[in-house]
Amino acid sequence: MDENDGRDDATRNSATRGSQAYDALRSLLLSGGFEPNTRLTEAGLTEKLNVSRGTIRSILARLVQEGYVTSEVNRGVRTRSFTVEEAADILEAREVLEAALAGKAAERATKEELDGLRAVLEGMREAQHASDQARYSRGNRAFHQLLKEASHQRTLARAYDSLLYPLVMRQYRDLSARHPRQGSLEEHEAILATVVTRNPEAASAAMRYHVASARRALLLTYAGEGPGVRDGSSAA
Repeated sequence: MDENDGRDDATRNSATRGSQAYDALRSLLLSGGFEPNTRLTEAGLTEKLNVSRGTIRSILARLVQEGYVTSEVNRGVRTRSFTVEEAADILEAREVLEAALAGKAAERATKEELDGLRAVLEGMREAQHASDQARYSRGNRAFHQLLKEASHQRTLARAYDSLLYPLVMRQYRDLSARHPRQGSLEEHEAILATVVTRNPEAASAAMRYHVASARRALLLTYAGEGPGVRDGSSAA
């Protein structure tokens, strides 16, 4: 192997480590690994992710551009913290987009994708019966991910992925409330039933109801209103 081959291998390895570090930090942000408005330092992240400071700077610049973190003069890079209005806007957009994705899934899902959704839902039933909150949460995320993929609508999926709603959910979730939320499993069952029967309108309606119910369960409080209330909607 000549010198150029060695440099090429080093470059590829560095790029792979950078991509892995980006995925790891993004996953930490989405899973609640950092509290809102937490300062992220290059030194701390370099140690946590085992990559160079230059790589960390590139990753943080990308995450700033994508909206996962913010960067301000004299304040550094911090995790996002959403106002109630910003959070509600994001969650309402999610409601519209995911309803559209569910409708497309009802039209386009393959047999294999439907079988996958059934398997995930069965796992969610088992998790709820066993009071396994972590397993239920994993199943919930998998169900929505599979449904998005089953829509075969890449433009809608990209818009949906850009919403940062997991960060909003982490910030405003009522940790004292029961999990999974009462009615959550039944709502997923209703969504799957409409997708399996190839009913796009019903699938969209079932998803909108589900996402709106989840939104109302969050601690979104407006002046003069109770939690989860906006534009005349009432807490479920």
